[in-house]
Amino acid sequence: MLRTPCYFERQFNMRCYSHSVWGANLLLWVGLLLRCEARVNTEVQAGPLYRVVGTGLSISCNVSGFSSESAQQDFEFSLKNPGFPDKNIVSSKNPDFSYAVYQRRISSKDVSLTHVNPTSVLFEIKSLRKDDEGKYVCSVINSEYRYDGTYSATTDVKVIDNSLSVSSRDSTTSLRYNEGEALTLTCQASCNTIQHTHLSVTWYLHKDGEDNAQPIISLERDFTLSPGLGFEQRYKEGLISLDKLGEATYRLKMAQLELSDNGTIYCQAQEWIQDPDRSWYSIIQKDAEKITLNVKAREVSPDMLSLAVRISTPQSTMLEGQELLVSCSIDTQNLEGRFFSVAWLRGEIELARIGPTGILLVPSEYSGRQNQGELRATRIGNRDYQLILKPVRTEDQGDYVCRAWPQERDNDGVFTQGAAQDSNPQKIEISVAESELSVQMADTALRVTEGGEFKLAIKVGGVQGQLSVTWQFKSADTPTALFTDVISLSKDGVMVKASKFTSRKARAMRPATDTFVLELDEVTPSDSGVYQCSVSEWKSDGKTHSQSKSADVTVNSVDSLVTVSLKSRDTQVTVGDPVVLMCQVKGPHMPLTLTWSLQRDSTIDNIVMLYFDGTISWNGNTHHYQVRVEKRDNVVVHYLQIVRASQREKGIYQCSVTAFLENVHKKLSPSNLLNVMVRNPASKLALSSSPNMAQNTNADIEMKCSVTAVSSASSLFAVTWLLQQRAVNKTIMSSDRNALVTFGPQTELKYRQRISTRRAEGPTFEMTIRQARISDKGSYVCQVVEWLQDPHGDWYSLPAMSTTTALTVTEPTSDLVLDNKEQQLNATEGDEVELRCNIISGASGASFFYKATWFYAPQNSSTNGSLVELDHTGLLSFPENQALRGLQGRLRLSRPTQSSYRLRIQGTHEDDSGTYWCQVEKYQLDNEGHWQQKASESSGAMVLTVTVKGEVQAVAECTSGIWMVVVIVLVTVALLVITLLVLKICRSKDSRGKKSASSLWTEQPLMSTKPNAEN
Repeated sequence: MLRTPCYFERQFNMRCYSHSVWGANLLLWVGLLLRCEARVNTEVQAGPLYRVVGTGLSISCNVSGFSSESAQQDFEFSLKNPGFPDKNIVSSKNPDFSYAVYQRRISSKDVSLTHVNPTSVLFEIKSLRKDDEGKYVCSVINSEYRYDGTYSATTDVKVIDNSLSVSSRDSTTSLRYNEGEALTLTCQASCNTIQHTHLSVTWYLHKDGEDNAQPIISLERDFTLSPGLGFEQRYKEGLISLDKLGEATYRLKMAQLELSDNGTIYCQAQEWIQDPDRSWYSIIQKDAEKITLNVKAREVSPDMLSLAVRISTPQSTMLEGQELLVSCSIDTQNLEGRFFSVAWLRGEIELARIGPTGILLVPSEYSGRQNQGELRATRIGNRDYQLILKPVRTEDQGDYVCRAWPQERDNDGVFTQGAAQDSNPQKIEISVAESELSVQMADTALRVTEGGEFKLAIKVGGVQGQLSVTWQFKSADTPTALFTDVISLSKDGVMVKASKFTSRKARAMRPATDTFVLELDEVTPSDSGVYQCSVSEWKSDGKTHSQSKSADVTVNSVDSLVTVSLKSRDTQVTVGDPVVLMCQVKGPHMPLTLTWSLQRDSTIDNIVMLYFDGTISWNGNTHHYQVRVEKRDNVVVHYLQIVRASQREKGIYQCSVTAFLENVHKKLSPSNLLNVMVRNPASKLALSSSPNMAQNTNADIEMKCSVTAVSSASSLFAVTWLLQQRAVNKTIMSSDRNALVTFGPQTELKYRQRISTRRAEGPTFEMTIRQARISDKGSYVCQVVEWLQDPHGDWYSLPAMSTTTALTVTEPTSDLVLDNKEQQLNATEGDEVELRCNIISGASGASFFYKATWFYAPQNSSTNGSLVELDHTGLLSFPENQALRGLQGRLRLSRPTQSSYRLRIQGTHEDDSGTYWCQVEKYQLDNEGHWQQKASESSGAMVLTVTVKGEVQAVAECTSGIWMVVVIVLVTVALLVITLLVLKICRSKDSRGKKSASSLWTEQPLMSTKPNAEN
């Protein structure tokens, strides 16, 4: 079938119309989507979901946006895995939707899909398999006539191995305990999951006769303890505890077992993971071996619980100075195999106690009398205990009670104290013996400054025997408390300090036979209170008599007496300048320790400490500081000098004072804060840069940034190159003061490969851009930061300075020129025609490659198409064109030289007539290996006319006939000319005959060789 160009044009127009209709519809749909939001939305539980093989999986899926929210929607679940075909799992509408492998699991209820509500379903797998891992797609079946929104959602499921291990460290499977005994069990739980997971451990008790086990106590995943139902009270009382020992050991302690604890006890561990929705999910749980626990009721007879405590004394009325003996006895069943604690009390005051192991404990109020031998307590048998006070004092009278506690010792040797049992009270009366002893206190009220010392003196009279003195103290803060011993002087002259005053400078002296003195140095406000002196007279018959006197002592705090102030003449200095700080301390003379401190931001550092004994202690690297001290009237001035200030010394200074009292440093009110500001010197940096540049693409560009003036000869420089495009700065590269080059975060790898920087003398900083592109144009900012060294040798920066160079990058003018002369070619059908496309200029350069495309426009047609392409990589291709397929099959393309292309048409047809031309494109590889088009030119038109052979013969015959006519005409004309010439000659002869008679010289002109005008 012969198809004319008009046929192809009609077909083309029809296709264009069809495409335009579809394009219009597509644009309409896109416009609708842009103008309104999708109506239907399907959501599925966010992934990835990590689950353990063999455990369950549940995925929720819901849809919204349908016209009827109450209408039940149908869902389908399928599984996708890369490299494998999709698998249909289950459908709520079509039972045949599932693949055979899932139909069996659905029948066994291992896989299910359940409607939670009309628009929501729950997909479940009871026992996961390894091949269940993948992407689960939840799709909703559209129940409406249109599609508007999202009808499917995907979540990722990861199936991991079970690595949870739980075991009991107790080898036995059965335990027997008595009621009230303690139980300790341990289990080990650990996992080897790569993902971040938490463990929780719970101890369970499955009581006899109950269906379910009850938790005893749990260590939750957030490391909090939670008692189980029914065990809350025992947990509050500390009878149940759960401890984590090391990395994987969990210990349960039940201090007192109850009969209700009979049953099976075991440990359970759970592994938790946090899903993407931030919720915690238990991916696996495992139980340890179960242990049978038998708790037997404890059999205790009434006699075993009875404890009798008795008190006795040889005499309940005595004189001061005599010996008081108080005996206690206890009685119960199996006394020899049991332990007890026994204590003596006067009223509510405990005098002494003997523990279950026989150790004597004496309160601090009576430790002094114990040390002097006045108080003794012993156990003299399994049942009997004795307390001895000698000499007894009048303050020792009152009601005495013996108190006993049964003690139970466990296997670890720990005693548990039982209920206390008291004896009946025993009244002791002590009267004063007749004596002429008298005691007088010199000062009954005394005030002293903190850190100072005080002296208390008494005078005695009427002495008839040896004397002993005990100085006692009662704090002013606890006026109802008992006196405690400070120091004593025995009748033999031995001085004994109480334990609280062992390290204090306390002395008891007898400067005269009738005078006793107490001296206490370096007092503190806590020493304020009542001081009592008890004098005992010892007679040869063993009787004693005591007299006491007291005095009030007030110790004033040094806080109100010492003031500290800080000042300086200059607090704003430049790096390298000196600074002098003065700290004035006013107050009484006492041992003081002064500390200089510096606060930077929220950190406070000590500079130096000057101790009261003259010792100086420096902190850290402080060789840039110096200290000195000046003493004036009631004022001590401490100087702190900063030799050469730097940014290290910048901050808030303070001096604080500590009083060294009672071997303890007492902090006093510190000085005011003083802010020292250190400024950097003014910058003298000056820069110069390259002038603005205009370069062609692919050129190498070098920019320079020179330092023309510096602040110091030892300055270092950090340089940053920035590119400013559309008012946005992008950091290209930076070089720190040590010449370490780093690229900016926005500098892509392909750009990094084209830029470099170096430093030259001057210093001058150069940046080179290789193979420049159009995108490289912009303003390049060279930002220089000058670095100087401070007195510490630390580097600090001055304000940055910058200079800018504008770069313009343009494409170079194309030098590609083709022969654009129009050519007329004639050929006979069946001949071979060669079309030539020559590059006149622009074909040089080994880095350039060319693409040649031949085009053809049929004769008497407005359309054209490409015939053949030879691209810049050497690939020959024929564009798809049904109308030109026959012509393309007879084409031969060649490139004999770099600057010429030849297209031969074999076996030309009349339909090959038309206009031919070639288009040449110039390409070049960039540094990333991408082809960049540099130029494109077209040749002149080559008009080809192809004729058939019959027409050629007709033209030839017609041409020969014409020539014959021309020849005949020419011959006829020649004959006519000859005839006319002959006639003319004949006439000339007649005229010469008439003239011969008159002259004989008529023949003479005929002999002339010069032609005339007529000839």
